[in-house]
Amino acid sequence: MSNFQTMLVVTTLTGAATGLGALPVFVRTRVTHRTYDAAVGLAAGIMISASVFGLIIPGMEEGTLEAVIAGVFVGGFSLLLANRLLPHLHARFNDWHGEGGATDDPDRASTLRRALLVGTAITLHNAPEGLAIGVAFASGLEEVALLLAVVIAVQNVPDGFAFAVPMSDTGMSNLRVVWYTTLSGLVPQVVASVFGFGLVAVATGIFPVAAGFAAGAMIAVVFREMIPISHGHGYADAATAAFLVGFSLLVVVNEGLSV
Repeated sequence: MSNFQTMLVVTTLTGAATGLGALPVFVRTRVTHRTYDAAVGLAAGIMISASVFGLIIPGMEEGTLEAVIAGVFVGGFSLLLANRLLPHLHARFNDWHGEGGATDDPDRASTLRRALLVGTAITLHNAPEGLAIGVAFASGLEEVALLLAVVIAVQNVPDGFAFAVPMSDTGMSNLRVVWYTTLSGLVPQVVASVFGFGLVAVATGIFPVAAGFAAGAMIAVVFREMIPISHGHGYADAATAAFLVGFSLLVVVNEGLSV
């Protein structure tokens, strides 16, 4: 297969891994806050570790520190700017009724809004991840691209869980929860990877900036969305412990792939 075809296969599998995180909805009707907060904390730890070891360090190895830092700031502030628009998204669903829709029940409406916020945040950070993979493949950095893919795939599972739980709590069917969760990872990563691959054709040496952009966006997601979400139910210790496990897990994965 060509580099482009390999990239499509890799990013498709990586994005689809998000759907694996939704599978627990089939075996439990409701997930406890402790489990949910720990899963979000685990995803946050993986994301921070991936930002450092899968994006920032490889970016500096392939380019300059200035380019990577510039990407970090652009990615982080872009995510924060987009995040300011998110609280208004739920207004468009006020008249949505039926399965999983907003109703006059304030608890269900609040749950749906939380699911939309988490899902949109996950989708936003999946795009720069896909961009970085596409740029890496197009730049001939297959080992870096595969490392990113493994790191992101591992991270996508708890990401999917964090999205699927509030979606399931709205009353949506399990199959639809899995389907929408899978799409939240698969679509942005594949589309962004194709864009990144094509971008190299017109701009060489863009990987350091793209890697920094992805890292900045992921770090912003963690501190703006995931940490507050995982510390809102009285299980901050469980979330923090899971964060450390997730961070360490990616360090081990990175070291194993580097041997």
